[in-house]
This record gives sequence, C-alpha cells and structure tokens, in this order.
Amino acid sequence: MGLGQDEIGFTVLDLLKIEVKEHNSLDLRCVAGRRGLSRSIVMPDINRPMGALMGYFDGFAAPRVQLFGQGESSFLAGLCAGDDMKAVRDLLKKEIPCCIFTHGLEPGRQFLDIAEENNCPVLFTELTTSDLISRLTRVLTEIFCPHESMHGVLVEVFGMGILLLGESGVGKSETALELIHRGHRLVADDTVDIHCVNGNILMGMGRNRLLGHHMEIRGLGVINITRMFGVKAIRDRIEIQLVVELENWKAEKSYDRIGMEQICMELLGVKVPKVEIPVMPGRNIPILVETAAMNEKLKSMGYHAAREFNRNVLKWNEMDTVNTGGFHNEGGLL
Repeated sequence: MGLGQDEIGFTVLDLLKIEVKEHNSLDLRCVAGRRGLSRSIVMPDINRPMGALMGYFDGFAAPRVQLFGQGESSFLAGLCAGDDMKAVRDLLKKEIPCCIFTHGLEPGRQFLDIAEENNCPVLFTELTTSDLISRLTRVLTEIFCPHESMHGVLVEVFGMGILLLGESGVGKSETALELIHRGHRLVADDTVDIHCVNGNILMGMGRNRLLGHHMEIRGLGVINITRMFGVKAIRDRIEIQLVVELENWKAEKSYDRIGMEQICMELLGVKVPKVEIPVMPGRNIPILVETAAMNEKLKSMGYHAAREFNRNVLKWNEMDTVNTGGFHNEGGLL
C-alpha cells in the first residue's frame, strides 16, 4: 500500500535540497515565499493551473505541485498587465505546496508579492516544461512509491539484480564477496531498501549511500568494497529480478532436483522468481548463484532447460517403447 503524508514528511524544502543525478536534476531555485518551504508535498502528481488563472476552481487539484509553463506564464503576464489579480489571489490563498515556473520565466512582481503575503513558495528552473515534468515525476514517484527494507545482500550478476536472503551467518556476505572477486558488483549489504516503481518494477538500493558499499565479514570486520576493488565493483541501484535464498542443508527436506516448477516470492505485491540453495561444506555457492542467474536469463528468453529435458525424456521413452515393446512411461520422468 502507498505511504501517507505523515509517513513521508516530504516538504518543498526537501525538494529543493534533494540530491538527484544529472539526468534527473531539477535545477530549482526559490524566488519567493520562503516562509512556506515547510509545506508538505503529499503526492507525485503535477497540476497546470490554467483553469484556476481564468477563475475556474471546480475540481482544482490544490494538493498538487502547480506548474507554470510558457502558456500559463504568458496568460499570467496578461493578468499582471491588466492589474486583474483576483484569480491569482484566490489561487495562492489555497493550501497548494508550491508553484514552479519553467523556461527560466520568473513571474512579475505582483505575483511574487501575493505569494509572499500567502507564504506560498515560488520556484523556477531553466528546464523546459516537458523536461521538468518528466524529471519531477520520476523523482516524486520514487519518493511516494511503496517501499520496504529487508535484511539481505543485493548484487548484480551478469547484469541481473539478485537479492540474497537467508538467516544470519548462512554466508550471504561471503557469497557476495566471492561474486565481486569474480567480476560482479555489489549494490547493498546487510540492509536493502526496495521500492516498487510503476506498480511492477522492484528497484533495490542501499539504505545509506555513504555506507551501502561497505561489507561486514565475520572474522575480518568491515571492509570498503569501493576502495578495495574500485568503482567497477559497485552499483547504486538495480532492478531486482531474482531472489536467491540460502539455507543450511536440512537432511529431512526434499529439495527441487529438476526445476520444472517456478517458485516466486512476493515483494510489495510483485512476484519475483526465487530459487532455494541449500548450503553445506563442499558446495560452491557463488558458482551456483551465477548459474541461477544465467538460467533465469535463458528462461526470460523463452528457453526452459528442465522442460526441454522432460520433453526429451518423453521422446526417448516413446522411441524405446516402439523399438523394444518395453514399458511406456506415459508420465515421463516427472
């Protein structure tokens, strides 16, 4: 389920201070209404208030960030020139989070004065309207999307995000360390933050970006993966496409030996393929994780080794029955 305003606590000031990389940079600056920077942004949706500027407020989406593009700015300039500011006053009296002007178009003095009177933050950016909408939507969608934290290790193996789960001490970090030695990358150790984007994509990352690429290895202590292996060994985030659960070998448990049925784990309402790997002396767990990643990639491309194996066994049984008149295993090996 989604997160409410109280759980998010995301303000206009947070929006100004948020650190986003180049392709998501918002380039925002506050030009008026700084006393209202503590106003909460409660949803990722954006509204363009042309109707409100014309005095039409039925269905007006006040809780949304109000975006002024070239059209709205031009219309507003006409209102300022004619000293017809009633609609503007009615707009800025409402509890809107903030107003953002694009294309570097700062509003006129009259608009800024009314914003100051009502403590309504006014921001502006040099970005075009379409660029700001796409970037701001991505940023706010990630902030407000459902998310949870899990105890585990997230690695990238052959370009696939793999979430390693298991009881404490089963060997998750040691497995990840060996995978890094083999040329794969660490995303997060110990605690993984998972965000559900667009309802069907699970993005995983470290809870703390400054500490996320450190790893705790029993007997060695905390090691810095970036310093030890270089930036090629780390990644900030990745889509989680496979869950690998490590568990100590249980003699009484029957483990899947063929792999015909796909096991899934549900995270934030999204089903992710899952494999269970029993851990015992002599088993090379990192190689098994690599193999699981490659096998899952083949499945996504339409090739399922276990099903092909079963079809070949059925064909062999049929041929053997025809040639020898022997027993015909109608059900195949499985």
